[in-house]
Amino acid sequence: MITSKNEQAYLDLLKWVLASGTQKGDRTGTGTLSHFGAQMRFDLADGFPLLTTKKIHTKSVIYELLWFLKGDTHVKYLQDHGVRIWNEWATAEQTARFGKPEGELGAVYGHQFGASQQPDGSYNADGFDQISWLVNEINTNPNSRRLIVSGWNPKEADQVALPPCHTMFQFFVADGKLSCQLYQRSADLFLGVPFNIASYALLTHMIAQVTDLAVGEFIWTGGDCHIYHNHLDQVNEQLSRTPYPLPSLWLNPAIDNIFAFDFDDITIENYQSHPTIKAQVAI
Repeated sequence: MITSKNEQAYLDLLKWVLASGTQKGDRTGTGTLSHFGAQMRFDLADGFPLLTTKKIHTKSVIYELLWFLKGDTHVKYLQDHGVRIWNEWATAEQTARFGKPEGELGAVYGHQFGASQQPDGSYNADGFDQISWLVNEINTNPNSRRLIVSGWNPKEADQVALPPCHTMFQFFVADGKLSCQLYQRSADLFLGVPFNIASYALLTHMIAQVTDLAVGEFIWTGGDCHIYHNHLDQVNEQLSRTPYPLPSLWLNPAIDNIFAFDFDDITIENYQSHPTIKAQVAI
């Protein structure tokens, strides 16, 4: 378990995998240093856990989460808002592998969460809107140990551009605070995980607001935690930098429905960071 607070927890995990990771092959042919099983805890009262040792494109974090919540699986919404983080998986070559037209990603997060009704009347493969159910359950049964949303459906894992990496998240209510734990089966530590931490911390804040709770912790749990071989120089550059204080999050207090949030209702305040560090995504 990585127990340091906030950004330092992430930096310590990078150091651990660099020092102790196992050389492994992978689906993309890039090669990784991998470690199986890690955890980081972020006290959301200490600040919004957005990395400062490299600049994170907050617009992409916010629009991607709104896209998930819409139940959308086509990249058009993202591209219309200048977000390109899914483009590599949306090419005609990639989507033809599972019989979809260019731009249609298949049974990715929005489909699995079932957050909005599809044209055929269903919500997802199981016909169940997990996000609406979750919010209602937090409101009516906050002591439940079943406050879970699943992003993994084995029968659909080969019908998608990229099977969900963040596969399950669970909420916990205590002392008037809402906490969330994410399990991530596959964790690209340099490129993907910083987005995932910010995204699920943001989701925790949003759900806390619409259920009249304060925020507690965001806990990130990883399965295959890896650094790609072509990211090693970038990781070392990032580790040479000193973190800045964490930013804060503002949400429009008038929003009381999880599906009513728009981009303008979400602001990251006082975000100071080191410059972006570019790296190639493994497809």
